Amino acid sequence: MQSRRDNLVDTALRLFYTHGFNATGIDKILSEAGVAKMTLYKHFRSKDELILAVLHRRDEQFRNWLMGEMEKASPNPRERLLAMFDAIGDWFEGRAFKGLGFSGCAFINAAGEFGDHDHPAHRTAAEHKRRIVDYLERLCAQAGARDPRDLAEQLALLKEGAIVTAHVRGMHEAARTARRMAEAAIDTALRDDRSQRVEPAARVD
Repeated sequence: MQSRRDNLVDTALRLFYTHGFNATGIDKILSEAGVAKMTLYKHFRSKDELILAVLHRRDEQFRNWLMGEMEKASPNPRERLLAMFDAIGDWFEGRAFKGLGFSGCAFINAAGEFGDHDHPAHRTAAEHKRRIVDYLERLCAQAGARDPRDLAEQLALLKEGAIVTAHVRGMHEAARTARRMAEAAIDTALRDDRSQRVEPAARVD
């Protein structure tokens, strides 16, 4: 059975994600969760604390889902990198996170609403993005890229661009476009790596 705290966090996640952090009031969350204000303040000292709990929940939820989708797609690291774009395409189409649908990226949304880079919500959003890049970097290294971090940043940028385009312009096909661009970037990085390898000179007796 779900605890009252988990129920509050899950309810707040759904409402914040759909309607926005600042636009969603505490009373709306309490009404939807079916709990009293005293219960809220038993677990969270403020709305800001609840927002951070929601972002931590979403970070865990999203990364577990995305990495799981990538890892089950193939044992090959190159194919896993490309599978990221297949996964976000499913997300755009509403085939992931049942009950939430697609309302953009919760972390991009949070960073936009809390623009001060020192705000805890903004820092949490940035940390989520760094964790994704770190994971991509490991896969890029496994794939054989000479500069895994650079390739990981390129792929992350394509992912973020696809999310924003799908959300703002309603172009769910942005995931497929980003995938084609990612494939070219990966193949260029791996080809460049092979071209840097110097074959040993032939022995002359």
